[in-house]
Amino acid sequence: MSEGPDEKRAKLRYAGVCRVCEAELAARVEAIYERSTKTVRCLACSIDPLVEEGAPHPSRDPSPPLVERSARAEPLVEEGAPRPSRNQDPLDSGTPGASARREYERRRAKDEAKVREKHPKLGGLILALSDERQPTKAWDTGAIGEERLGQKLNELASDTLRVLHDRRIPGTRANIDHIAVTSTGVCVIDPKRYPSHRPTLKVEGGLLRPRTEKLLVGGRDRTNLVDGVLKQVGLVRAIVGKGVPVTGVLCFIDADWPLIEGSFTTRGVEVLWPKKLYSRLTVPEPLQLNVATLHRSIAEALPPA
Repeated sequence: MSEGPDEKRAKLRYAGVCRVCEAELAARVEAIYERSTKTVRCLACSIDPLVEEGAPHPSRDPSPPLVERSARAEPLVEEGAPRPSRNQDPLDSGTPGASARREYERRRAKDEAKVREKHPKLGGLILALSDERQPTKAWDTGAIGEERLGQKLNELASDTLRVLHDRRIPGTRANIDHIAVTSTGVCVIDPKRYPSHRPTLKVEGGLLRPRTEKLLVGGRDRTNLVDGVLKQVGLVRAIVGKGVPVTGVLCFIDADWPLIEGSFTTRGVEVLWPKKLYSRLTVPEPLQLNVATLHRSIAEALPPA
């Protein structure tokens, strides 16, 4: 069984199982990746696939496998490719910012059509000399933030950090921008891009009246953003069950953060910037959860938008 045009010989980024002989293949071991089936096979099976049933296989390691089957990540040798597991369909992790980008393109096309309809002769010139409407431009601004954050999260993905992007909430037109699954819990991430605006926490009340917390962005009340994240957290928590910690994050991109500190938590939702989010998600922690199984269950419950 030689290497064919639909196959690639490379070092595995994740541990896997040979589809022919079911030998354990550790990460960084050379193997053949089959693009059509998104599976791998060991080099021995690439030479001689006729292995007698029950006979020892040259690629089998008599020592215990390096990664337990229950926690083993699916094989992946191509950058950005889905991570399928044996006997399961490959997951679609989603495209960062896809929904926002589609909405921006739809609104831009609609705005352009209106101008051309109203000004058949001068429509093109008017469009060339005028700025986009702010409600339309806001969707482009948001899409850029989601795309940038999602790309970086994809780069950080590993056995203990898996991500999902642009997940549709069933029965609604709403979506969850990013979900990160780690060995210690699930993080629901809502990126916001308000360039040069500073997020702050305003606390009111206390001794004689109820305490309230308001999220201000550039001095404007944006507490509704916290409400939105809390709804998303509740939805994901219902999917994964009570035994899995689920936290919410508002990640402000290109904001006017102070030089020291600046991040805070309001009503259980963390408010921070991208680099702080990345360090939070990649802190080494003991493996407590089956990341692959948890990742798949959320992906199947919340399909791509």
